[in-house]
Amino acid sequence: MISRKQLNALLLTGILMASPSPSLAQDTEVLPTGSTPTAANQSVYFADILVRGRPIFQVGSLSDMDASERAKIINRRIASLLSRSESLGTVTVQEANEKVATLRLNQRVLMTVTQQDSKDYGQTVQTLATDWADRLNQALDKPPLAIDVAQRLSATIRGVGRNTIDMLPALVGALIVIIATWLIAVGVRYGAFRWAQQTEGDRSTEILIGRLGYGGVWVIGSVIALGVLGLDFGALLGALGLTSVAIGFSLKDVLSNYISGVILLAARPFRLGDQVVIEDFEGTITQVQLRGTTLKTYDGRIVYIPNQEVFSASITNNTASPRRRSSVMVGIDYDADLSVAIQVIQTAVTKVDLVEPSPPPEVLVRELAASTVNLEVRFWVNSQRGEFLAMTSKMAQTIKEALQQAQVEMPTDIYTLVFRNSPFQVNGIQTDLTQA
Repeated sequence: MISRKQLNALLLTGILMASPSPSLAQDTEVLPTGSTPTAANQSVYFADILVRGRPIFQVGSLSDMDASERAKIINRRIASLLSRSESLGTVTVQEANEKVATLRLNQRVLMTVTQQDSKDYGQTVQTLATDWADRLNQALDKPPLAIDVAQRLSATIRGVGRNTIDMLPALVGALIVIIATWLIAVGVRYGAFRWAQQTEGDRSTEILIGRLGYGGVWVIGSVIALGVLGLDFGALLGALGLTSVAIGFSLKDVLSNYISGVILLAARPFRLGDQVVIEDFEGTITQVQLRGTTLKTYDGRIVYIPNQEVFSASITNNTASPRRRSSVMVGIDYDADLSVAIQVIQTAVTKVDLVEPSPPPEVLVRELAASTVNLEVRFWVNSQRGEFLAMTSKMAQTIKEALQQAQVEMPTDIYTLVFRNSPFQVNGIQTDLTQA
């Protein structure tokens, strides 16, 4: 009976002689003596032998080699032969003895059939080797395109099915985590929104708090779900560390807009419905999002301004205060009684609706113009109850009508023309204006 040392030497010599390729020689299997696999070093007991991505049969573990490692070596040999342009021959069986047989193709060793394989399948080494050789020959014969596609598709579906079954507990667990995260996120958003309504009283801040709570729960839930699926967070963080610089440069503007949006919603330079002036745009704030601010101009146009530009711009909020002062300029004749004119204007202004009684309206003499005494009428209106421009127009009309009713003249500009030493002809007769 042949010893273990002689058997290994014999087979190793045969493999080296039949495999001149260095890559194939490096992948030589370590041959067993027929002992059963130990639980200490065996994590996979059977693995698929693949030809063009299609499983043909399975090989088991050996005493000192895992089934997956053994299958990788055999699959790499088969793939190497298939990648060559030379024509493939027939897989043959070479029996060294009753306990070991080798499968060869084009004078290269593909694999070794051992006594452990015989025990795993309940067949003799020769019978099992012949069966595997026949299966390989059938798989290596290139089938028609339709059959090849169907076989590859079937193998892929079976592989996906096996992977799905293996991952089913993790998928179910991740699905449960996602559903729970969604429910908790909705509850947190609603609770944060209600709390903000009671404490802040600002629609923009309420939206900010609700969205931050919703997003925070989703971040935590996603981390837990990925952990259930078996994601290695150490590797993920390492990959993110390597790509953080590139991501930062590519998403610089987007991240800047989001950060600016958070700061704007927290600082609250304006609220929804405020009338503001942002650079060249003036109108009413209709929406504040984390990326941009929407403004509706007075002529009905919608302007979408990125938050980065809003944050760096000078903002004039016309309705930040509930009261806003307006003014109207009016010119009266030099001969008019200023006290009477001022009294008439003050009486007319106080009778106009939406004019604030405090501070009281003011009538100031602003300028002694060439032909008129210009008075400035100052008054305060509730900017949140009425249109500012409409109120100013109505006040100007009221002042004009009140002065006309009191017979206070409001002359137009008077220009005096003086002609010095200039001859002037009347009916063809030249006249000196200085003598006339």
